[in-house]
Amino acid sequence: MTDVIALVGIAEWLRAGLLIACGFVIGKLASRFFRGVTEKKLSTHHRLLGSMLIFYILFLIFFLSGLKQLGFSMSVLLGAAGVLSVAVGFASQTSASNLISGLFLIAEKPFEIGDVLKLNEFTGEVISIDLISIKLRTFDNVMIRVPNETLIKTTFTNLSRFPLRRVDLVIGIAYNEDVERARQVLLNAVNQHQRALEHPEPFCIVTQFNASSVDLQLSVWVLRAELKDAKSELLIAAKEALDNAEIEIPYPHTSLYVGKHTQPLPIAMVNENGQRS
Repeated sequence: MTDVIALVGIAEWLRAGLLIACGFVIGKLASRFFRGVTEKKLSTHHRLLGSMLIFYILFLIFFLSGLKQLGFSMSVLLGAAGVLSVAVGFASQTSASNLISGLFLIAEKPFEIGDVLKLNEFTGEVISIDLISIKLRTFDNVMIRVPNETLIKTTFTNLSRFPLRRVDLVIGIAYNEDVERARQVLLNAVNQHQRALEHPEPFCIVTQFNASSVDLQLSVWVLRAELKDAKSELLIAAKEALDNAEIEIPYPHTSLYVGKHTQPLPIAMVNENGQRS
């Protein structure tokens, strides 16, 4: 190593180091300038990927120039890079698949940074979109890394794609209650709620006859940002409205029927000592 340094010369090493340092600084400045210029024109992840690409291209140019100052032949380096790329290609087929999948995701743009995705049993906010994978932060503050190939092959739900969301509340009323009156009571309650939107308008329909109740579905449109608070507040408003109208929300119960061809059920009163009275 000492012989190489003496052969090349201190000046060449200094010029090479200066070129590499300049490439790093210029790459950082250029990528930062790109993010500032495209702040209102491109999405967050497109600006991030573009700035990374600019940085690595500029840094690679200056790095190769620095190696040239030290006497390295570019043709030898390119040949070695070709052989290395073939070896890396065979060893990283999964990474290549994720890379291609990432390009498809960038072109299709099904989600952006800040969107909330539901993927299998996980639900979280997108905090990073890279060429190989994306990263989600769940609501209990856990990071999940999802390969891009998985997103291409799996069905996922973007919960933040549209500005409006519908809240569906299932409410049961007793069988002896007037269904139409209960519908009007519920609709009046949500129409007066501040988070419920007028358009699209709320609706209330009968969904099924349950074992202990007639089930109604009360559907209300709200702003996406207010979804969590709106669902809780609308449930409270519906409960208060039914209570004020004296409409029963029944508890689950089971009825026993003894027909005339069956023996009566044996019933006995037992005191605290376990003796029949």
